[in-house]
Amino acid sequence: MRLFAALATLLLAVGFATGASAHAALVAVEPANGTVLASAPPAVVLRFNEAVTPGAIRLIDGSGRARDDVRVDTAGDAVSVNMPPDLPQGTAVVSYRVISQDGHPVAGSVIFSIGAPTGTKPPASADEGLSVLIWLARVGLYFGLFVGVGGVFFARWVAWSMIGMTVPRAALAIGIPSAVVSIGALGLDLLGLPPAGLVTAAPWKVAFATSAGPAMLVAIAAMLFALLALRSGWPSRALAGIAFVCVGLALAMTGHAATAPPEILTRPAIFLHGLGVAFWIGALAPLAALVSKPAAMALPVVNRFSRMAVPVVAALALTGLVLAIVQLGKPSALVETRYGLILSLKLALVLLLLALAALNRLRLTQAFARDHKGGTALKRSILLECGIALAIFAVVAGWRFTPPPRTIVAETPLGIHIHTDKAMFQVLVSPGKAGVDDFVLQLMTGEGTLLRAKEVTLILSLPERGIEPMERSASLGPDGYWHVRKVELPFAGRWQVRIDALVSDFERITLEDELVVPPP
Repeated sequence: MRLFAALATLLLAVGFATGASAHAALVAVEPANGTVLASAPPAVVLRFNEAVTPGAIRLIDGSGRARDDVRVDTAGDAVSVNMPPDLPQGTAVVSYRVISQDGHPVAGSVIFSIGAPTGTKPPASADEGLSVLIWLARVGLYFGLFVGVGGVFFARWVAWSMIGMTVPRAALAIGIPSAVVSIGALGLDLLGLPPAGLVTAAPWKVAFATSAGPAMLVAIAAMLFALLALRSGWPSRALAGIAFVCVGLALAMTGHAATAPPEILTRPAIFLHGLGVAFWIGALAPLAALVSKPAAMALPVVNRFSRMAVPVVAALALTGLVLAIVQLGKPSALVETRYGLILSLKLALVLLLLALAALNRLRLTQAFARDHKGGTALKRSILLECGIALAIFAVVAGWRFTPPPRTIVAETPLGIHIHTDKAMFQVLVSPGKAGVDDFVLQLMTGEGTLLRAKEVTLILSLPERGIEPMERSASLGPDGYWHVRKVELPFAGRWQVRIDALVSDFERITLEDELVVPPP
């Protein structure tokens, strides 16, 4: 076991050599999204909540032409997209795709208009087939690591027999090319390229510049060591042990969970969680083959695995709980976010898996010991466990496409400032996009002191879509601001905003402005 301890120490050295990181999120844009400017800005500055690496930055000008004369500079958490000097009037779109420190792409678009807005739209996203490719490659990778490497480890360290190695061999044959494709697909995603871009060098180069590239190399090494461990000879157990530890190491080197702070807790947790999954799931296919043999041959292995599985399942539960608490941030995220829903489905499948494992341990194994025919029921139960495990792989692969709740930065609300000599009205709109929004109105005098009003009315219209003025009464909150909640803004566009403030029985102040509402 000193081999395992040494490799675990290697994990700490590799894992903690990097700084704290998380999934990046855009927190500010200069000039603000939707701004109408008299002339072109020298640059559009994108500020994130952490340092990022530019992947693909594109500019479409007001005439709808994609520009290739854009220079991009980075400084810490800021990405400056320097504008060409000859931008025509109209609405321009800056489409960005950057790489966060956990190796995942973060993409979006911001718009600004020169002179007057036009109908320019953000560029189309990359081929949707790429998402399918990424998902399939991720499922294949899990199959190779957990079923393949885990199966070989079970054979060499638990069963001391090579019975039932057909499925692990097939899993390794699928897992290695899946890991290779995962590297290329990551590069395609980072650069916004279609699957055909795999034949070029650019996606591979950018993928290896992230933490995911080296992690995939460790995963490939794990599966290659497992293949070598299938051969007879004295090094086979050592190779199987190295391969097994490399599974945890690969998972702990990159990804949402591994890079979540505090890394001194999350990296060891994901390392141990990965080893637990490989130990449990890897044993299923060989066990199904073993219980087809006479009870005298199979029972010692089944009982040995059963005893070892108890602390492994306990470690899985503990590390899974730690990672869930870190990733979710709050219990409501379990049902309010896509990440949480995926976790909920995974937990439901895991509970079903645990129920089958308990049935096998407490009833079916004993029936097998009494009567060889009982092995048929035990085998069916184990095969059902295999099917549930594959379903878990398919579900968990969906995490690749959604950030954990802890990384979600609250959206910056839209804001407009209406100022005359008589009054100043500050309007904040949250979340600031088409749909249902909350308005907060701060009323001040022209000198900046609090403007007391008897009643306030918000009037909104969208002439370009034929939406006539709709009135909503505001209520004064304990914070001293006027609130209008759950306002339906069905379309993006340039909304006309009018605020009527009745300050006395004889005086009413009305201010107007435009609010550019982006699509949801």
